[in-house]
Amino acid sequence: MLPAKILWKPLIQKMVTGHWERFRMLPDEPSLPSNLKRVGLYLHVPFCKNLCPFCPYNRIEYDDKLFEKYEKAVHAEIDLYTPHLKNCEFVSLYIGGGTPTVNLPGLLRIIDHLKQNFSLSCDICIELHPANMDSECLEGLKEAGITMLSIGIESTSDRILKNIGRNHDGETALNSLRRAVATGFDSVNADLMFALPGQKLNDWENDLIEVMNEGVDQISTYPLFSFPYSDLGQSQKIRQVKRPESRLIRSMLNLTDSLSTSAGYKRCAVWSWLKPSKKKFSSITRHHYVGFGPSAASMTGKDFYVNTFDVASYAETLPNKRPIALSMPVDLRLEMAYWLYWRVYELKIQQDDFQDLFGEEYSIESSFNNVIKPFQLAGMLEKRNGGYQVTDSGAYWIHRLQNEYSLNYINRLWGSCRKASWPKEVYL
Repeated sequence: MLPAKILWKPLIQKMVTGHWERFRMLPDEPSLPSNLKRVGLYLHVPFCKNLCPFCPYNRIEYDDKLFEKYEKAVHAEIDLYTPHLKNCEFVSLYIGGGTPTVNLPGLLRIIDHLKQNFSLSCDICIELHPANMDSECLEGLKEAGITMLSIGIESTSDRILKNIGRNHDGETALNSLRRAVATGFDSVNADLMFALPGQKLNDWENDLIEVMNEGVDQISTYPLFSFPYSDLGQSQKIRQVKRPESRLIRSMLNLTDSLSTSAGYKRCAVWSWLKPSKKKFSSITRHHYVGFGPSAASMTGKDFYVNTFDVASYAETLPNKRPIALSMPVDLRLEMAYWLYWRVYELKIQQDDFQDLFGEEYSIESSFNNVIKPFQLAGMLEKRNGGYQVTDSGAYWIHRLQNEYSLNYINRLWGSCRKASWPKEVYL
């Protein structure tokens, strides 16, 4: 298997991105964003009261004094970018973590600052932890203009939650969904993890039924990937990203599709199902975006870059300089490949969207026929409604191929940034 990957992985990368060589990120400071038309904003809150061992994201144990430094720095970073984003149409503000509500007053002050500086009239989306979202918190978020929630349920089984180190039980998880739905947001998404330690197919079926019975608008599901740099990866002493067995993922994914479809949900992404009348919650599919906070990434079309992961280093750098740890230039072909990656994840590749972004002189076929055609012939893509649709049979396999690249990119970049505040370079 390994020699085969050495041959086909660079070939497919070349076909999609136009590059043979591995991408290199350096500690260069790219120019500030300019001429962006439609842009998303991202805010990373890296604090948690409980550090889940499986979590691959940048997070740190909550500390009052460190949060004060973090908040002051975020306000400075917002002000730094404000003059350069004045004429943009903002498509969303997404708030992730960590546990964003671990200090609710501080979070609300940051949200207010973003709304004032950028005159936001878009959806404001936030990730929530079941143990940090009491009724007062939900009302405060709604009053602040939050429109969409994603709640990290992970499981409704006390036994399985204990196995993965979560600090809440199943009843707390279900109660959090109940209260969120009753509060009246535009969309409530439940995050569930599968292929967990000790989890059988009937456990997964019970999780899905319990969550759907609470009336959530969307269900997003994820298999447990173990990254070498995570606490779980460190304890397991693994050297490469560890995936659950493919057969187990497919069986649980098929069950999810069957149960969700029967309950009136429709598949809206590889791992997600949505009620037809509701807005889709998505964290990662904006094309251009600017991130604030430690480890926040930005994609401007010309550059991709990521802030330092270290909270203290982030706070010390601002307001005099942007806290960018690593960056890389993005050429037109690579930007097109980035667009294609996320459109495939959402299962729809629309010609109009592609040409609106890149110009009428470009088409999906002229740019990616060498990629589109083989998947069409294999029955994984079909032409539909002025574009292409990923078929049910193609959803798993195409995303499985995507993971061969994206999971390793994440492991190399985030792993390096966790080890050093200011890495010298990273090859993705």
